[in-house]
Amino acid sequence: MVLAGLPAGADALRIASFHTQLTREGPGLLLRDILRGGDGQVAASVAVIAAAGADVLVLQEVDFDADGLALAALADAVEAAGLSYPYRLALRPNTGRPTGVDIDGDGRSWRARDAQGYGHFNGQGGMAVLSRHPIGAVRDFSDLLWADLPGSAAQAVLPQAALPVLRLASVAAWDVAVELPGGPLHLLALHATPPVFDGPEDRNGWRNADELRFWALYLDGWSPGGLPFAARDFAVIGTLNVDPSRGEGRREGLGALLDHPRLQDVVPRRPGGGMETADWPDPVPGDLRVDYILPAARLTVTGAGVLWPEGEEGALPASVAAMASDHRLVWIDLAWPPE
Repeated sequence: MVLAGLPAGADALRIASFHTQLTREGPGLLLRDILRGGDGQVAASVAVIAAAGADVLVLQEVDFDADGLALAALADAVEAAGLSYPYRLALRPNTGRPTGVDIDGDGRSWRARDAQGYGHFNGQGGMAVLSRHPIGAVRDFSDLLWADLPGSAAQAVLPQAALPVLRLASVAAWDVAVELPGGPLHLLALHATPPVFDGPEDRNGWRNADELRFWALYLDGWSPGGLPFAARDFAVIGTLNVDPSRGEGRREGLGALLDHPRLQDVVPRRPGGGMETADWPDPVPGDLRVDYILPAARLTVTGAGVLWPEGEEGALPASVAAMASDHRLVWIDLAWPPE
């Protein structure tokens, strides 16, 4: 059942982003947990997704498998809860993909921090799209080398051996066209690295900033393949992992998006008015805004929010949302088709 007060109208399109915790310590374990039933965290995640009632949903931190079995099983569970997503996308992420280089300088080159993106196995904590509408062309920029981003910080913070190897995207970077009546909507989807867990060189802080700046450059007409981005209707969507004013992070990367003339930030709010999207321990890091949907400036936003229930009454109790993830789902409604 769609959460009361949230359903999009007939002339609106709801898009959402949800940083789940649908990741496990080994390949195949997420599929096992979904199929056998009885896993409270999986059930809570399904409840959150069903309650949001999004037409298109971008998921972060969901384990990837080559045959898409876990994502299909998740979609089946969501359908059993009343919401059908016949169109799905999951591409192999950079998480857990070996580099063969000692990235973190601990004398070993095979550990999770030496992978293209942090992960104990390739595919751990990937990204996916669930959609009620067909998925069209996809541009996957996940293989772009960090050193190949114009003006990148890679040369200053990486060991020399990593420069020809390490990719910019710690998880993934996709331009996904969702085919809608009235024209395609492009999801510029990412899950940027947390700007912490490094040393004084601030490698992850700089990488995070460059992962965000990539999309600002893309909107300005630059792309790795030389083909400029020409879509009219789009949204940058995903976990950017930086708060506008608090916590760790180099905010110039976030600023390049929040201040970009082709984007708008409608600042989705919790029911109590806060803009935070992650429920983290107080006082450090505390609750922060790290999950975003930034639609094109030309689009009309008719509603927005952070699905953060504050009590145990209603269709989605607060305890269920907390069990699903320490992040909360973010949604916006767009007037569609656009004028």
